[in-house]
Amino acid sequence: MSMFTWTLHGEGRTVSSTGAVAPDERLTYPRTIGIGAQHVLAMMGATLLVPALTGMPASTTMFFSAIGTALFLTITRNRVPSYLGSSFAFLAPLGAAGVTSANAPLDAETIGRGLGGVLLAGILLTVVGLVVHLLGAHWIERLMPPVVTGAIVGLIGLNLAGAARGQWEASPWTALVTLAAVLIAMVAFRGFLGRIAILVGAVIGAVFSALRGEWTTASDSLGGLSPVDYIAQASWFGLPEFHTPTFEPSVLVAFVPVVLILMAENIGHLKSVTAMTGRNLDPETGRALMADGLATTVAGLGGGSGTTTYAENIGVMAATRVYSTLAYWAAAAFALLLSLVPKFGAMVAVIPAGILGGLSTLLFGLIAILGARIWIENRVDFTKPVNLVTAGVALIVGTADYTAVAGSMVFNGIALGSVAALAIYHGLGWVARVRGLDTEETHGTVADAPAGMVADD
Repeated sequence: MSMFTWTLHGEGRTVSSTGAVAPDERLTYPRTIGIGAQHVLAMMGATLLVPALTGMPASTTMFFSAIGTALFLTITRNRVPSYLGSSFAFLAPLGAAGVTSANAPLDAETIGRGLGGVLLAGILLTVVGLVVHLLGAHWIERLMPPVVTGAIVGLIGLNLAGAARGQWEASPWTALVTLAAVLIAMVAFRGFLGRIAILVGAVIGAVFSALRGEWTTASDSLGGLSPVDYIAQASWFGLPEFHTPTFEPSVLVAFVPVVLILMAENIGHLKSVTAMTGRNLDPETGRALMADGLATTVAGLGGGSGTTTYAENIGVMAATRVYSTLAYWAAAAFALLLSLVPKFGAMVAVIPAGILGGLSTLLFGLIAILGARIWIENRVDFTKPVNLVTAGVALIVGTADYTAVAGSMVFNGIALGSVAALAIYHGLGWVARVRGLDTEETHGTVADAPAGMVADD
C-alpha cells in the first residue's frame, strides 16, 4: 500500500470509546480537515511567539513551519504523526546574534547572521539523524548522558532570563495579567482550551493592553504607526518575506548546543506517540531526526525559525484519539495559507512587549525546568561528585552568560556552558579511570532510558 494512502476508520464519522484512528487511517475528509485546523490553532500560540520575540517575519516562520511539517511526514513515510513548529531552543543564540524584537525593525544583515546559525543546527541534526539511522542511538547516550543533556537544556532556559525581565519591565501590569491568564487557563480549562492556554493568555493580555491604550501608541519600529494602523495597512494576500543566511564563526558556535535539545525533543515525541498509539516508533528515530534537521535547514535557507516536534499537538491527539497523519497534512495546508496573508503576520509583529514578557517568563522557565526533568526521569545521582560539578559549573556559566574571546571568535555562555558540561564529565571520568577509581562511585548510575526524554518545545 502506498505511503500516501489512508484507510477509512470504521464508518469515518466517529471514534469508539475504546478505539483510536491509527496514523495510516483517516476519518471522513471534512472531519480530517477540521482536526487539521485544531492542530494549527494548538501550535499557533507557541510557534508565533518565536517571531514575536525575535523580530523575524511571522508569515515566513509560518510558511517554513508548513513546509517543514510536510517534509517530516514525507521522510518518516507518514508513520509519525507530528507538527513541526518553532523551537524555543533557538531564542538564546538568536538573541546573542542580535536577532531580537528589542532591535526591531531588523535589517537583512542581522537576520542573515541568525539564519546562518539556524542552518548550521539543521545540518548537524540531519547528520546526527543519518548516523542514528545507520548505527542506532546508543552512541548518543555515551557522548551525552542525562546529567550533561539536562545541564545544557537547563542553562539555555536560564540564559534567557534577562531577556524575559527586559520585556516584563516594558509593561509590568500587562505582563502580569498575561502570565496569570495563561496559568489559570492551564488548570481551569480542560481538553482543547487547556492545550491552547498560551494563545488564550495572549488574547486576554491583548485585550488588557488595548484597554490601557498600548495599541494606539505610535512606535518607531512600526514606521511611526500605531499597531492598529500598522495592521490596517497590511495587505490580505502576498508572499512571505524571504532572507538568506550569512556565516560568522563567532555567531555559529552558539547554535551547536541547540542540536542537543532538538534531539531530546524528537526522541521524547516518538516515545509519547508510541505510548499513545501502541506502535513502536523507535525504528523511526533516525528518520525523525533527519526530517527535523532538513526542515530546520530549509528554514535557515529562506528566513524561517528552527523547527521541532510540538507537544501541543500531542495534546490534540490525546484529546481526539485521532493519530492520522493525513490530519497533519491538512494542518500544513492551513498553515501555508495563513503564511500568505500579510495582515496575519502584521498582527504578530505588533504584539506589545508586556504580553511577550508574561509569556516568555513562563516559557523560558519551562525550558530550564525541562533540564531538571531529564535528571529526574533518568535518576541522575547528585550525591556523586562528577555529576554535581558537571551540572553546577555549566549552569552558572550559562546563566551568567560568561564570554570568551579567541581572535575574532566570541563564545557566549551557552557555548561555554555546553563545553564545560562535556569537558568536566568526560574529563573527570578519564581521570578516574587513569587513577583506577570506580566510576560508579564518582559518576553514579542512571536509569536505562535514553538521554533527554522530553516531549516539549
